[in-house]
Formats: sequence, structure tokens, C-alpha cells
Amino acid sequence: MTTTDLRAAASTASPVSADPAPWHPEEFEQRLRGLAASRYHDRHPFNRRMHEGALSRGELRMWVANRFYYQCNIPIKDALILSKLQETAHRRSWIRRIQDHDGNTDADGGIERWLRLGEAVGLDRSELTDHRHLLPGVRLAVDGYVNFCRNHSALESVASSLTELCAPSIMLTRLDTFPQHYPWVTAEGLGYFESRVLQGRRDGSEALAWIKEWARTRPLQNQALAALSFKCDVLWTLLDSIQQATSEQPR
Repeated sequence: MTTTDLRAAASTASPVSADPAPWHPEEFEQRLRGLAASRYHDRHPFNRRMHEGALSRGELRMWVANRFYYQCNIPIKDALILSKLQETAHRRSWIRRIQDHDGNTDADGGIERWLRLGEAVGLDRSELTDHRHLLPGVRLAVDGYVNFCRNHSALESVASSLTELCAPSIMLTRLDTFPQHYPWVTAEGLGYFESRVLQGRRDGSEALAWIKEWARTRPLQNQALAALSFKCDVLWTLLDSIQQATSEQPR
């Protein structure tokens, strides 16, 4: 084939396909919400058993002790996300999440409320703070989430937080079922669940608005969906580890 033939063939060849058009913001939102709803860990067998009142005291304590490692790392991952935000308004808003968990004093904040939950189920604070009950699989899942937020873009890191869209519902379920099924857990221990209802609604709505604004192309929208899927995997894997460990113990 001559040079002329090659040029002629190139001119008639099909053009390289471009990225598909982005989803309309409302359709994109529906996809994000649908993914979160279908993959959220409220569907995990361990959470279902919890909400049905089927957990033993030992199982509930194991969950509280291991979930505390996740709680401790929430402000760390949020600090990593904060460092990626270029707009002052975004940083000013996101820093509130760190304060929500660390508190403004030693007597408030999400971590303190989780410590009170630990006491309410019969754990000493030292059992939580020294992570003596921490399972390897839980550590791996939580550390993986922190590293995801360390190594990925602001869009992906913020998108991974969109499990907050489902958080208020699961907190309300626990507020309803714990007094019914676990009356030995004191009411003061449920303060974490109460606080996260309004915080989760606020945080989920804020992050969703940012992602819809930032993800203007189909590849960016797919990155956001993949990040949210990864976060769902983190929460699911955390419960897998707890379920396996408790199933090997006598109830």
C-alpha cells in the first residue's frame, strides 16, 4: 500500500469514539443514591441481626469495640480531604466534620459519644482506646479507606463520603430498635446515634451538591460512583470481619 493509499484509508476510517455524554445532574444523583441504597451496610447480615435484636452481648460489644477504630479515623480522613479542597468556603465547611467527631472539648464530639456507647454496653474506656479487641480485617479496611482519601482526588474522596446519604436512616433504626431489643444498654449510650441523624443529613446533602457540581464529564461521574462503591465495600468488609470473629465464639 502506497503512502497515498494510507492517507486515503485514514481519512475514511471511523473516528475514535469520544467519551459518552455526561448524565444529567438529576440522573447522576439518582445513580449515586441508587448505588448507596443498594450497597449500604444496613443490608449486611450482621446489621440485620443487630436491628432484629438477635445479637448477644458479646457480639454487640465486639461491634462497638471494632467500630471505634473507624470512628477514630473519621477525623483523620476528613483532615486529608480538607487538605485537597482549593476553595476557602469548601474548607470552612468541611472542617466542621472534624469538629463533629473530635469535639470542641473533651466532653463532646462523636468519639466521646462512642466511648459512652462502649460504657453503656459494658466496655471500659481503656478497652476501646487501646484497641485491644481490634480485628486485623477491620484495621485493614479502615486503613485502606484512610489511604484512599490520602491518595485520591478531592472529587473521589468527597464522593466516598456519600454513604452519609443512608446514615440517618440506619441511625433512626437503631434509636428505635435498641431500647426494644437491648434494654440493658442505657439511654445515654445512644447519644451518638441521635447526633448523627441531623449531621448525616447535612453532610450527605452538602457532599452530593459538590459532586454534582464537580463531576461534569462522564469519566468524572464514573470516578465518583467508583469511589462510593469502594466506601460501601469498606463498611461491608468491616462487618464481615466482625461477623466471622463472633461466629467463632460461644454465645
